[in-house]
Amino acid sequence: MPDLKPAAPGDPPLRIGNASGFYGDRFDALREMLGDGPLDVLTGDYLAELTLLILGREHRKDPSLGYARTFPRQLEECLGLARDRGVRIVTNAGGLNPAGLADVIRAMAARLGVPVRVAHVEGDALPEGLRPPGALTANVYLGGAGIAACLRAGADIVVTGRVTDAALVTGPAAAHFGWGPDELDALAGAVVAGHVLECGTQATGGNHAFFAEHDPRTLVRPGFPLAEIHADGSSVITKHPGTGGFVDIDGVTAQLLYETGGARYPGPDVTARLDTVRLTQEGPDRVRISGVRGEPPPPTLKVGCTRIGGWRNEVVFVLTGLDIEAKAALVRAQMGAALEAVPPAEARWELARTDQPDAPTEERASAYLRLVVRDPEPDRAGRAIGRAAVELALAGYPGFHLTAPPGDPSPYGVFTAETVDAARITHTAVLPDGTRTVIPHPEHTTPVCPHTPEPGPGAAPPGAYGPVRRAPLGLVAGARSGDKGGDANIGVWVRSDPAWHWLHRELTVDRLRELLPETARLTVVRHALPRLRALNFTVVGILGEGVAARCRFDPQGKALGEWLRSRHLEIPEALLAPSGGP
Repeated sequence: MPDLKPAAPGDPPLRIGNASGFYGDRFDALREMLGDGPLDVLTGDYLAELTLLILGREHRKDPSLGYARTFPRQLEECLGLARDRGVRIVTNAGGLNPAGLADVIRAMAARLGVPVRVAHVEGDALPEGLRPPGALTANVYLGGAGIAACLRAGADIVVTGRVTDAALVTGPAAAHFGWGPDELDALAGAVVAGHVLECGTQATGGNHAFFAEHDPRTLVRPGFPLAEIHADGSSVITKHPGTGGFVDIDGVTAQLLYETGGARYPGPDVTARLDTVRLTQEGPDRVRISGVRGEPPPPTLKVGCTRIGGWRNEVVFVLTGLDIEAKAALVRAQMGAALEAVPPAEARWELARTDQPDAPTEERASAYLRLVVRDPEPDRAGRAIGRAAVELALAGYPGFHLTAPPGDPSPYGVFTAETVDAARITHTAVLPDGTRTVIPHPEHTTPVCPHTPEPGPGAAPPGAYGPVRRAPLGLVAGARSGDKGGDANIGVWVRSDPAWHWLHRELTVDRLRELLPETARLTVVRHALPRLRALNFTVVGILGEGVAARCRFDPQGKALGEWLRSRHLEIPEALLAPSGGP
């Protein structure tokens, strides 16, 4: 491939695409993105909190593993195509073993006869003396400067371990435009673009709150997104022409709220001010991001730690027809002896009333009673629980059956987030010729200001918005939710200024707790982002010890936003009318 050259005034934007939002995303996406239109850089995000736990267990069994094993198979199909088209590839698929994956790619390229220059980034593994006791993995979220160094040295493929998701975009952009560490606004703009791209098709119609307003045929197979990055850090989010899905302000807003918090979005390169973001629909499938301001990054780096938390088992009883509550009470009483004989550290019951009266099918007449037990010791979450459930087959409620036979307990993981002084981490770029270059951390840093509670807007005077009607919140508001360790965030936005004025007053922390009773006893923090007409709520601890622990139904909190949208409240009729719009 031709050497990467810094951009000159008047040069076209840098086109950076995404071909993966998680380990297990669409296998053909890499080939599709290379073949469906022009690109300069193609990225792939494979690492989530749960993924590091999975890779950690693999790496412990076989130190040569620890990377996303699907990536080499994806790349083998289209390595020649990437070289022919001059597209550089940047991915965090290296996981816990970026050097190992880089070696695999070099061997593959030699076997295929495709000359490519491969580099990788190291230094995210927390040094042994700093690792928390019992940690399976402990990885620092590095920035994009190591990626930029690799690309400036002529790398065609850059493999990383744990970097921030946005670093896959900030690194190539900094290399291309020659940005230094103090060009904070440009870096912040690239961070915002990177955050939109990182989850793949969530930017092109996937998980879209208002999907029903669009032609369902275009959502059958959404295309993956790309960003046209400009020298000032502004960008346009779009996709290849002719591919499925769509790009609109709602989708980009949702992704900006996804797994973020307040106005400041800190990272190792820059703290991006999300309250400065401006979105403009430039045309079909084109949303411009502009106005983003940046501040110096914090002096500390985030560390993601995983460990094996214990053992988990689950039994689901099917309750059909009449007397559902009484049947559930009988099961709990009958299972009580088994739970008391070898009491687990935690036993949780949940009755899901999915049953319908006078149902036309047996399944619609049924509810589900779920028992989840967890304990540090496998014996206390073991077959004794399942055996006790099976022994009720002829002695329990009428119509007794289970969704599946009980099994052995399985280990569950725990994710925690820590911080470490950046000065204690050696961020290293291993260039295509094997040279090891230590990447300096930014000289100018600023601790992130603690959250200041937002002043309450106060209750609206009676009749301020005219007549109201009880209706689902989702008729006027979109939402997207997700996980950060044991916390969840719920981003809510509206499409018009009158709707924003109402939402800002109506959806207080207390109102959210009323609408989502599961949050009633938890700490909830509200952040307002007026330029996005959005509120972002952080619900502390609702996911317990995180997705790998599977503490609750919907362990990643992905549908909390849709639950909120389904809840009814008094909404001004003017906002419900078609002219008012959400």
